[in-house]
Amino acid sequence: MSLSAFPFAAALRRIWPFFGLLLSLLTAETVLAQDGSLLSSAPSTGLLSPGSATRGDVFGPGPGGAPAAPGSLTLPNAISPNVMPMVPAGQVALMLSAKFGKDQPPIGGGLTWRVYASKANASGDFRLVKEDSSPAPTLVLPPGSYIVHVGFGLATLVKPVTLRGPTVREEFDLPAGGLRLEGRVGDVRIPPGQISFDVYKGSQFEPGDRRPIAERVTTGSVVVVPEGIYYIVSNYGDANSVVRSDIRVQAGKLTDITVTHRAAAITLKLVGDKGGEALANTAWSVLTPGGDVIKESIGAFPRVILAEGEYRAIARNEGKVYEREFKVVTGVDGDIEVKAR
Repeated sequence: MSLSAFPFAAALRRIWPFFGLLLSLLTAETVLAQDGSLLSSAPSTGLLSPGSATRGDVFGPGPGGAPAAPGSLTLPNAISPNVMPMVPAGQVALMLSAKFGKDQPPIGGGLTWRVYASKANASGDFRLVKEDSSPAPTLVLPPGSYIVHVGFGLATLVKPVTLRGPTVREEFDLPAGGLRLEGRVGDVRIPPGQISFDVYKGSQFEPGDRRPIAERVTTGSVVVVPEGIYYIVSNYGDANSVVRSDIRVQAGKLTDITVTHRAAAITLKLVGDKGGEALANTAWSVLTPGGDVIKESIGAFPRVILAEGEYRAIARNEGKVYEREFKVVTGVDGDIEVKAR
């Protein structure tokens, strides 16, 4: 719920028939996005993170190092006007800007602009003519037809532009919003290193297999997506504490999602007597009452995060097998001792 951006030229080769229709209509638009919040002016492929990057391209902290406040979409009040470049005779000034919707202010950073030739070359590629990461660039180009691509996180929009006259202004509407995630057990926030999120397009109840548009998103990161319905798969630990949630993202808004897990962290120990020292080199299996294996590990006291429910722990040490049934209660972390006798 990995964020990665595919090279645009290669993508255009695969969807050239679409662009043929796009250019013929001169009005069509394509948006493939992820929820967005503006925390810095660096280009991104989908994540805005208040901390260090963990995967893909990631935005840094906002002004002063602070992340966006809950429920808000951090945007500059205004865009500093760009200096109008010299426009040689026979050239056209293309003035570009973008918003998160018709009633939203201009996006003041985080954008990547690319201008491509409108026709593919002999190898099927669309030649990159200009690239800029300014919020509202003015690009000087020869008259003619082009394809303009703007990206903010995973939110992208493509449309054809025809340049005639001394100046052409084009405003792009990116109907995207921000999705910020965290997990809790009861009222306790799950530490960032223990939980991750995958983001999928559409509802979890829709049929068909889908690949996540964002994987292993960490707590506090803001994923940039188009407005619409998504579902989140939250993994607390690496065993069976998994929660699925449908959410709706609105354009121009930062949506904070808190996923609540019913689970606890359990430490397994094989001991000779109650409260005794854990025996090393022990192989562990955690099973459901029906015999399904949930987690396997080796060690004196492995820690496993389990969903609320009943389990059976099996310990193997020096050719002998020991076991114990136990119950996991939400939020009640603790030790499970299996006696070696």
